[in-house]
Parts: sequence; C-alpha cells; structure tokens
Amino acid sequence: MSAELIETYLTQYGSLAVFTIVLLEYLNLPGFPAGVIMPLAGIWARGGGLSLFSTMVICLFAGTLGSWIMYAISRKAGGWLLPRIYKRYPKHKVIIEEKCAFLREKGAMGVFISKLIPMVRTLICIPAGVIKMNFWQYTIASAAGVFLWNLVFIGAGYFLGDTVLNLLA
Repeated sequence: MSAELIETYLTQYGSLAVFTIVLLEYLNLPGFPAGVIMPLAGIWARGGGLSLFSTMVICLFAGTLGSWIMYAISRKAGGWLLPRIYKRYPKHKVIIEEKCAFLREKGAMGVFISKLIPMVRTLICIPAGVIKMNFWQYTIASAAGVFLWNLVFIGAGYFLGDTVLNLLA
C-alpha cells in the first residue's frame, strides 16, 4: 500500500480510514506498514483532519483491538493450530517456542518491550495467547506499548511532517 493511497483514504474517509488501516496492520495483514501509516496520520492531524489527541486515541483503540483479536484467536486455537504450523513450517517451531518461553519469563514487560520492536510488535500477541497470559496484564502492557509506538510515529508526522514534505517537494 503506497503513501499516496493512504493519503487518499485519509482525505476521503477521515478517522474511519485511520482506524481501519491501523486495525488491519495489527491483525498482521500484509501491505499495512506502520512506518508509513502513522506518520501520515500525524501529518493529516497537523493539517486539521483531526486533532493529535483524537488521532492518538483512534490509533490506540485500533491497535489494542487488533491485538485483542489476535490474542483471542491464539488463545482459543493455539493448541489446535500450533501442531499444524509446526508440521508445515518446522523451522518456525523453535522461534515460536522461544517467544512463548520469553513471555513466560518476562510476562507483561515482555509484551511491552515487544510492542516497541518492528514486526515483533504485531506478532507477540500470538505467543501471549498461546501461553494464556493473563488478559488484563496483556492488555495493559500491550496498550502501553502501542501508545508509545504510535506516539513516536504519529508525533513524528505531526511535528516533522511539514519539514519532510518541503524537503521532498
């Protein structure tokens, strides 16, 4: 998904586009990179499309909801699904088991830290669900990580977007 297409969605659909794109990104669907989405949402907020606070709330809710959905799927289907994944992708078994062990050891702090690492941040909900991590601990740690991640990227777009756009023009 290109920056121009995201900008078109933002202009045409406003906050619904922001919510939907962020939700889909947290559901691990391809083509929705946060490195493009979040700064553009910040630029859009700066241009008066929505306040910075509203943009942050929408993105926090969308990211948390996406994380909840992936956590719930993994919690319910993890025991059934993992053996099938291991059979089809045997090399992934070690990685998945490492992440489960990491979360068992680090708990909520492991989720928070993982939410700040590209690619890992949207995938950590899967081992959290598989190990049946406490939902409220997961939610608080996940939301805190999502908030911080969004703050950095949306804030960059909001505060630096005009400068970057002027340099590119």
